[in-house]
Amino acid sequence: MFFLFLGALILQRLAELVIARRNETFLFSKGAFEAGQEHYKWMVAIHASFFVSLLLEVPLFHKEPASWWWIPFSLFLLAQMARVWCLRSLGAFWNTKIIILPGAQVVASGPYKYIRHPNYCIVTMEIITIPLVFQAYFTALLFLVLNAVILSVRIPAEEKALQEATDYGQRFDGKHRFLPGDET
Repeated sequence: MFFLFLGALILQRLAELVIARRNETFLFSKGAFEAGQEHYKWMVAIHASFFVSLLLEVPLFHKEPASWWWIPFSLFLLAQMARVWCLRSLGAFWNTKIIILPGAQVVASGPYKYIRHPNYCIVTMEIITIPLVFQAYFTALLFLVLNAVILSVRIPAEEKALQEATDYGQRFDGKHRFLPGDET
């Protein structure tokens, strides 16, 4: 079950990279630029290492699904539905990189109406729930910390780029939405 689940997850990530590349090409053709290149390699390394850690921890320590596996798995499935909602809401603007189209109107529909960075919440949920299904507690804890560290760099870089090149500041000025940033 573990290898099948992990294989499906890796295929999903590869499909997302294809979508991201297509969107990146489209946005660059419209005059977009990339921000946050300095940290992107570290983000990729963390996400790839997450799979490696799971591949090591679960078989090496003979981890089995927890008797309560259905709880984290249900949360994982909810996160997948939210991921699709994010992808559909952002359309061509969805990417794994920070790709900014100057002058663009920031998407404020779907989950983005309620939260600034829902996809990062979804990834965090996955980093917690996937290992918990298989009782891979080391992987869950380690990558929860590493994810928090990379997001502490990523989110400010993304918000700065959006603030400088789009209507982000005007659209959300004074509106209280969950996480992060300064709000009045």
